[in-house]
Amino acid sequence: MPDNLPMDFNGFPRLSGHQLLSLDGIDAAAFAHAQFASDVTALPERHWQWSAWLSAKGRTIAVFQLIRVSPEQILLVLADGDADAIASQLQRFVFRRKVRITVCEDRIVAGSFTAPEAATGAAIAVDGETLELDVGSDALPRTLRIAPRPAATDTGEEAGFALAWRQSDLRFGVPRLAADQREQWTPQQLGLDRLNGYSVKKGCYPGQEIVARTHFLGKAKRALQLLRVGDGVASGASVQQNGAAIGTVASVAGDLALAVLPLEIAPDPLSVQDIAAVPLPLLDGLAR
Repeated sequence: MPDNLPMDFNGFPRLSGHQLLSLDGIDAAAFAHAQFASDVTALPERHWQWSAWLSAKGRTIAVFQLIRVSPEQILLVLADGDADAIASQLQRFVFRRKVRITVCEDRIVAGSFTAPEAATGAAIAVDGETLELDVGSDALPRTLRIAPRPAATDTGEEAGFALAWRQSDLRFGVPRLAADQREQWTPQQLGLDRLNGYSVKKGCYPGQEIVARTHFLGKAKRALQLLRVGDGVASGASVQQNGAAIGTVASVAGDLALAVLPLEIAPDPLSVQDIAAVPLPLLDGLAR
């Protein structure tokens, strides 16, 4: 981890790109259950899970961590921002439900490449207004903390730490979707089954019919693959093999990329933007 990092609280560098969205009210869990791909109502209080919001066509708009803080509060951790736009879009589906949707400007998200002090697996730890999440594994320990924004002047985020965190997400198979990759991929193509990020057993939610049909009919033909690529590769770039395009880069972090490729490909070399792309194994242990 880089030295001389700006510290926001408790020695944890801030992840300034992360945003928080809060759903509050007696219908918060029911509303989240009806909108998002994970089984929210089965999630115990003070636990978290991976989830996604899908379009009606079953394409992924956002991937996030969903925390059931209390019986009347659901907190979404959006690693790629866009909280204001998502809040505005979600508001259209509230109707008469008793739920309030707000972007949490008074809290910050910070991370550390160390094991949690108290959180474990899907169970969060609560210390006053600070939440601690276990977002790593034995192979790559990580901790996420959510806390009130300090009164002191914000020192910002160190670019080296931000890149290291994003790369660790990709190593775990967590897709970090830039704007041009939203609504492009099904959750199966993004490997969200590895994170338990969607349910095929719960009731209706946007895109559920397509997700369930793909699952039960075994029609998924593409999956996520971690690649080591050249710096400067952009999301949306074509993955080539023997001069033919066989897949697309969905997420990028420095010299690492997550690409959506066919389930079965020849063992011949891959390339992206005429630079060799080397397949790497994904890390396990982040399913929640």
